[in-house]
Amino acid sequence: MSIQRVRAGVVGVGSMGRNHVRVLRELPEANLVGVADADADRAADVAEKYGVPALDVATLLARVDAVVVAVPTPFHAELTEQAIDAGVNVLVEKPFVAERSEGERLIERAEDAGVALQVGHVERFNPGVETLRDVVGDRDLIAVDARRVGPPPDRDIEDSAVLDLMIHDIDVLLSIVDSEVETVSAVGARDNRHVTATFGFADGTMASLTASRVTQQKVRELSVTADDCRVNVDYTSQHVEIHRHSLPEYVETDGDVRYRQESVVEHPTVQTGEPLKRELSSFLHAARTGSTPEVTGADGLRVLDIAKRVDELAAANDEQEVTLQ
Repeated sequence: MSIQRVRAGVVGVGSMGRNHVRVLRELPEANLVGVADADADRAADVAEKYGVPALDVATLLARVDAVVVAVPTPFHAELTEQAIDAGVNVLVEKPFVAERSEGERLIERAEDAGVALQVGHVERFNPGVETLRDVVGDRDLIAVDARRVGPPPDRDIEDSAVLDLMIHDIDVLLSIVDSEVETVSAVGARDNRHVTATFGFADGTMASLTASRVTQQKVRELSVTADDCRVNVDYTSQHVEIHRHSLPEYVETDGDVRYRQESVVEHPTVQTGEPLKRELSSFLHAARTGSTPEVTGADGLRVLDIAKRVDELAAANDEQEVTLQ
């Protein structure tokens, strides 16, 4: 039985938007109808490459069932609202919106219009993260650590390292810790291009996240410590390691005493794949069936609230611990 194809388009075909166009062109459940961008030349180049028309936003929205909004954050609310009012399902890239009030309005309008509203937290669909959730799902967690660092990008990015990079790990953190954030502290350097934040949850779990655009090594790592194991995830390779039963001991060899620690290391099978394809497939399923998106507007707002608090604390180099209201 053939899958009903969803007519889809992309608004904003910069660096991330182009990837959305590429994936939608490849997915069998999508019928890429066209693209739109404020830069007419850029829109024309992408449209020609993928064999679709470059349209103005209003015309594109009149022709599609679902649209990806991949424009700079200050324009998210305006374009997402325009799509919702046209009765079109929307995936809006992260950060969800610039201000909480905008997000609240969009969530309400999407509910009234009966359309899907999904926020583009793509790491939620990383196969390595999905495997991690399966492993630690019912365990009592102790700590979560994540590093998302790398050298300066070759393009201008308006958002800070927190709102561009760390926000991914905040979303993953909130999806695996079943508790509310009670405290957060943060410190930043180089105009918040390097930030470390720590979190305390109501259930006692703690977390430390670092994001950087000034580190001369690209690292995308996540680790979770539980009572009986430690799970390490490489976001990029989607490789997962589970360490159990650590056995520390001192060993004497030829009169020298040395410390040795061994553990059982498991390498679960991960069904690897491009997270963006999985994210867009999930979005198209929600658009086609009317089901609740995997990452809702409410999820996006919760992540945004915490990310903005981290950004503010880091910008002030204020390491004092504050209680989230």
